[in-house]
Amino acid sequence: MSDETLLQRLRAAEPVLWTNPGYAPQTDPQAMADVMGAKAAWARFAPLMAELWPELAPSGVIRSTLTDIADLRPALGYAAPEYGTLLVKGDHALPVAGSVKARGGVFEVLSIAVSQARGAELLYDGEDIEKLAGDDARAFFGERRIAVGSTGNLGLSVGIAARALGYKATVHMSHDAKAWKVARLQSLGVEVVQHETDYSQAVAAAREIAARDPLTHFVDDEDSLLLFKGYSAAAAELKEQLAEQGISIGPDRPLILYLPCGIGGAPGGIAHGARGVFGPDVHPFFVEPVQAPSALVQMREGLGRETSVYELGLSNRTEADGMAVATMSQLVAERMQRRLAGVFTVGDDDLFRWLALAETKGLRLEPSAASGFGGPQMLMNTHEGRAFRAMHMPTVDPARAVHVIWTTGGAFVPEEQYQGFVAKGRALGPRFDLKGVSS
Repeated sequence: MSDETLLQRLRAAEPVLWTNPGYAPQTDPQAMADVMGAKAAWARFAPLMAELWPELAPSGVIRSTLTDIADLRPALGYAAPEYGTLLVKGDHALPVAGSVKARGGVFEVLSIAVSQARGAELLYDGEDIEKLAGDDARAFFGERRIAVGSTGNLGLSVGIAARALGYKATVHMSHDAKAWKVARLQSLGVEVVQHETDYSQAVAAAREIAARDPLTHFVDDEDSLLLFKGYSAAAAELKEQLAEQGISIGPDRPLILYLPCGIGGAPGGIAHGARGVFGPDVHPFFVEPVQAPSALVQMREGLGRETSVYELGLSNRTEADGMAVATMSQLVAERMQRRLAGVFTVGDDDLFRWLALAETKGLRLEPSAASGFGGPQMLMNTHEGRAFRAMHMPTVDPARAVHVIWTTGGAFVPEEQYQGFVAKGRALGPRFDLKGVSS
C-alpha cells in the first residue's frame, strides 16, 4: 500500500493495517532490566496490596488469566490451522480495578505513597510495608492529593488505589467519559471534574491545575515512566503462563500480541516488556478505532512533531471510550520506534460483534477491550500482513504461531449497560466488516 493510499483509507475511516518500517526485532537488555525492576517493585508492594484489598489475599498479586478460545475460532473466522494458537489475556477482569489500567495506576500510586512516606520518615528501609495501611499513614496521605486525567479506566484504577490509602483523589474526565464510570468514582469519594473537551485537552487542563498545588501528585498518562514500568511486568506474567501451558516461544514459534491502544501507555509498556522477555520472537501490534488512530498517525509521521487525528478530518469519536484519543504519548512513540510491529484499525460495529461472541465464552468485555480480535485477520489476510510475515517470519509455519489477544476492560460495566452491548452485537449479526478488508 502506498502512503497516499494509506492516507486515503485513514481519512475515509476504513480499517487498515500499517506496518512499521523502523521495526527491528532483537534482544533488548534495557527492556529486560526494566521488566525485572518492575517485577521486584510489585513483589515489594504485595503485602500492602493484600492488606488494602482482601480479594488479593494472601498473595497480594494482581494477575489475569490466559485462556484458550479454540471453541470460538469458527465464529471468529479463525477455524483454519493457519491461524495458529489463539489465546486471550484477560486483563478485562483484573482484580481491584477491572481493567489493564490496574497494572499502571495502582503501581504509580503505591510507588508515590512509598516515596512520600519514606521522605516523611513514616517508613524506613526494612520496615513492613503494611504499615502504610495504618492510621498514621492514612492521616499523612489524607493531607495530600492524587490527580489524573482520564476517559475512565485509568481514573478508576488511580482513584481506587488513592482512596484505599487515604489520599484525596481527583479525576479529570473528557466529555465522552461514560456516566457509570463517573458514578463509580464518586461512590468511592473521588472528586470528578468533567471537561467539555476531548481527552488530550482534559489532561492538559488537569496537569495545569495539579501543578498549582505542591501537595498534589499528578499521574500523567502521557508522560509517566511509573505507569509504563508498571505495565511492563505483565510480559513476565505472560511468559510464566505460556510455560504453564507447555508453550515455548522461539524462532520457530513466534508470539504475536494485539494490544488495544488509546494514549499508548498500557500497550506501550506491555510491548516494551515483551521485547525484554521474548526478544526478537515477539511481534506487538496496537489496535485503534478507525476514527481515533492516534498511534498510527504519530508512528507514521515519526518523532519530532506531535500529530493529531483531527489533521486527517477524523472525529475522534468512538464507542471505545478509552481509545478516543487524538494524540499519542510522545514518551511511548519514542520507545516504540523500533519495538512496535505495526498498528491496525477497526470499526465500532465489529467491536460489538466481537464483544457478543466473547460473552458466549464468559468473557465480559467493554467495546474497546474487544478490538484485538481482528488481529489475526489483518496479519493473515491483507497484503501488508503477508508482507510483514514474509519479512519477519519467512520460515515460520503459520500454524505454529501464537496469537494473544489482550482484553483490557469490562468487569465493572453495570449489568444493564453490558447487556445492551451484547444485544447490539447480536443484532449486528455475524458478518464482520473486517472480513471485507483487502489491500
